[in-house]
Amino acid sequence: MANNIFGNNSGSGSNSSQNKKGGFNIMWLYVIIIAILLGVYYFNDYSPSRTINWTQFQEIAEKGQVDSVLIYNNKDEARAFVSDSVARSFGIQLDSKSMEKSKPFLAFKIPSTDQFETYITKLKESNKFDGTCKYETANDYSYWIWGFGPILLLIVFWVYMSRRMTGGAGGGIFSVGKSKAKLFDKNTQSRVTFKDVAGLAEAKTEVAEIVDFLKNPKRYTNLGGKIPKGALLVGPPGTGKTLLAKAVAGEADVPFFSLSGSDFVEMFVGVGASRVRDLFKQAKDKAPCIVFIDEIDAVGRARGNNPKMGSNDERESTLNQLLTEMDGFGTNSGIIILAATNRVDMLDKALLRAGRFDRQIYVDLPELNDRKEIFQVHLRGVKTDGSVDLNLLARQTPGFSGADIANVCNEAALIAARNNKVAVQRQDFNNAIDRIIGGLEKASKVMTDEERRSIAVHEAGHATVSWQLQYGDPLIKVTIVPRGKALGAAWYMPEERQITPRQALLDKICSLMAGRVAEDMFLGVIDTGALNDLERATKIATAMVTFYGMGETMPNVSYYDSTENYGFSKPYSEERAQAIDKEVQTIINKEYERARELLSKYSEGHHELANLLLEREVIYTEDVERIFGKRKWTSRNDILEEQNNKTNTSDNTSVALPSGEQEDVSPEHNEETPPAFNPEESQ
Repeated sequence: MANNIFGNNSGSGSNSSQNKKGGFNIMWLYVIIIAILLGVYYFNDYSPSRTINWTQFQEIAEKGQVDSVLIYNNKDEARAFVSDSVARSFGIQLDSKSMEKSKPFLAFKIPSTDQFETYITKLKESNKFDGTCKYETANDYSYWIWGFGPILLLIVFWVYMSRRMTGGAGGGIFSVGKSKAKLFDKNTQSRVTFKDVAGLAEAKTEVAEIVDFLKNPKRYTNLGGKIPKGALLVGPPGTGKTLLAKAVAGEADVPFFSLSGSDFVEMFVGVGASRVRDLFKQAKDKAPCIVFIDEIDAVGRARGNNPKMGSNDERESTLNQLLTEMDGFGTNSGIIILAATNRVDMLDKALLRAGRFDRQIYVDLPELNDRKEIFQVHLRGVKTDGSVDLNLLARQTPGFSGADIANVCNEAALIAARNNKVAVQRQDFNNAIDRIIGGLEKASKVMTDEERRSIAVHEAGHATVSWQLQYGDPLIKVTIVPRGKALGAAWYMPEERQITPRQALLDKICSLMAGRVAEDMFLGVIDTGALNDLERATKIATAMVTFYGMGETMPNVSYYDSTENYGFSKPYSEERAQAIDKEVQTIINKEYERARELLSKYSEGHHELANLLLEREVIYTEDVERIFGKRKWTSRNDILEEQNNKTNTSDNTSVALPSGEQEDVSPEHNEETPPAFNPEESQ
């Protein structure tokens, strides 16, 4: 919903960039190795040679077999360059490569420079030596390379491996037990506040109190109150739990430690508990502060839930240390623990008790007005034209989380850019929603006329029956163009209900069965295209009997377990299972017959709708309304839209739709299945 304050920092706080600059790069290791090899190649002397003593040099010099002499005056060493025949007589192996490199020589030690000069002078006077004598200073790099090179390589390799074992963190192998929490304080450039969090009005009200605790703790402690130790953010994925925690830190203007529950887990025994201790030690030094643990279920799962299946002692010891630390620090020390999870049912009860996580803040999927605010946040950096209506976009996306809405805005911008547009238009958002929910259109998929006719009759059956039912979701768009895995797709406008009456569930089953009924009535055959409809209808009927206590023969009985701890056995007997199956079949059969009666009554409208689908491949709300007339029932969505129109008459962001364009609205959504758009799949 807003920019991430974490960025790409690998360190903590303001020192993160320094840590990255000072970190060891493996490329330097390669550079060192290449430099050593080049040094050995260029500075090591590969000339054919052999070492002799001073007496042996005198013998060959007296015979006139020395061509020239090179003296290293800083080492009292010399080289006597000789012919090939003399070199072979001393056992020097000569080949073409070595002879090209340098002339063979005999290395020897001289008594002293003065004595050597005297001896050479005598040889020249007796005409036994007529060569040259050169004096140079020796630079023996190979001695240093071969003497200290391996030691340096071992040191570099040890440093690299120790840093690799700790993920590049400072301190080497001894920092493996240190906390991996990232620290963000007032010096952090990117800060998130409540202005960057759209919607979540109730959740923001609760966490605003936490901000007030940190800003004005004495107001509460003077009256004897105790600042809550922790708050647990619970809700579905993508609803903004992590973003809300960042906003709390940004509003409170206090240090903010952030890490994931998996950061405590390590292959070494005892490391997780050590990191917990180090985390709270750092937090005490920075108090008042906030410690945020994302995905706390990675370390906070219930202990010993199923002893027969084994357990993880390291994870449980880490959880025990976390429980101890949350009970250990002072009540008024100014440290507040925030945690986020979407699996609160898996957490240990000791972690959820008062005194540790005093509050559970539920972050639900956004409602209609919340979705409009979220769209406003994500459209700040998107170039749009006057056709974009935020109210319509909010109505099109029931059941969407904040992350889903961000994806819609991004996908719409990509679609507009792909079509070389200068601004993102309403149709781009419609296409983005269709693609995210149903997948990309597959216009290239080849279908026979029989298949197209079957799909059109099937989809027209859904549209006809749902239009005539009180709780049926009104049709918005139907297409027989393949999309994703579906050969046909229908978009409906579901009502966003908090509770669902029994008749609404029955109407849902009836509209789902209408596709199969239409195939049977008007084509005389049934096919596999109704698989998804049958699956959803069976799930709804089963939930009515086993969860909601809506069965006629077994009312007011629920076998629902919120902990999902069913084990390996069902919570009812075999006789009761047979009764449930019979009740479910009875419900489906009744709704099947009701759908048949409705299609028989409105068969002419159904045929006209199916033929229109075959002709245009896509039909909209106004086409159904022209055939069947306006719906008799006023839906809750219509009431909400009318209220929003009254309150937003002066809103400049709401623009009337261009004439002649149709509204595409999001697919259907129910409590038993994932959101909406449930196309009929062909097997």
